[in-house]
Amino acid sequence: MAVVTMRQLLESGVHFGHQTRRWNPKMKRFIMTERNGIYIIDLQQSLSYIDSAYEFVKSTVARGGTILFVGTKRQAQEPVEEQAKRVGMPFVNQRWLGGMLTNYTTMSARLQRMKELEEVDFDDVAGSNRTKKELLQMRREYTKLSRTLGGIRDMGRVPNAVWIVDTKKEHLAVDEARKLNIPIVAILDTNCDPDDVDYPIPGNDDAIRSVGLLTRVIADAVADGLMSRGGAKTGEETPGEELGAEEPLADWEKELLASKAAEQSAETPAAEAPAADAAEAPAAEAPAADAAEAPATEAPATEAPAAEAPAETPAES
Repeated sequence: MAVVTMRQLLESGVHFGHQTRRWNPKMKRFIMTERNGIYIIDLQQSLSYIDSAYEFVKSTVARGGTILFVGTKRQAQEPVEEQAKRVGMPFVNQRWLGGMLTNYTTMSARLQRMKELEEVDFDDVAGSNRTKKELLQMRREYTKLSRTLGGIRDMGRVPNAVWIVDTKKEHLAVDEARKLNIPIVAILDTNCDPDDVDYPIPGNDDAIRSVGLLTRVIADAVADGLMSRGGAKTGEETPGEELGAEEPLADWEKELLASKAAEQSAETPAAEAPAADAAEAPAAEAPAADAAEAPATEAPATEAPAAEAPAETPAES
């Protein structure tokens, strides 16, 4: 079963790239055409790359690995947090702090400090042996730490892979992951560099519906990996479910969908032709075989009328 369908990608606007003046020439192989000054991404390739990324994430999690979800741009903050929490994975959706991966020792100390502040009752001035000003400063420190590090609170080690929504926006995360040889799974818009990503998914990294759909596909892969690992809570959502209500497709989008379907149907008969010929060959030989066996099988049938003739003669008279 397909992880996601062509129609879902079209309805979510995954095929829309950037303006033609804002592009990376390395992305040329993923671009199908240009329309109204906007590059259109080849969704047939996107489907193939989605399957590859899905299998990689699933196998990584099944072996006990963790996937860090990263998306700090406004369109990505909500889906990144929602999907990461659904499958129990760490996430960064506010601000990427330098050294989150490459200086994890210092980052672990900050996480420990945040956990210590969680135990403090900031409203209990009398029982805390601290002044009101000290408690106010500690509250502000905790608020700041939880906002930036809350998503990786329980990440005990460097992740096995990272999911990144916009590689240009999250260039710090990309650089750190590459320094540590951590595999990168990411959405590649037409202005991105495909050389930075190990498992690219050509698509729109600006539309909320597109980001939401692709992030949920990765979360579904994590869920499948957790199920393979055993005893994980994966939620009630299933892979391939559509996000939000359906919106009508533009005429040219319908033509694109129809042309892709026509290409697939044209390839199917060609692939089935040898099988059809092989199936017809025995049928063509059947009459010859029947003709060869006819004298032996039809002999009793020719004697039957002779035996019945005397019985019919009195009836006619």
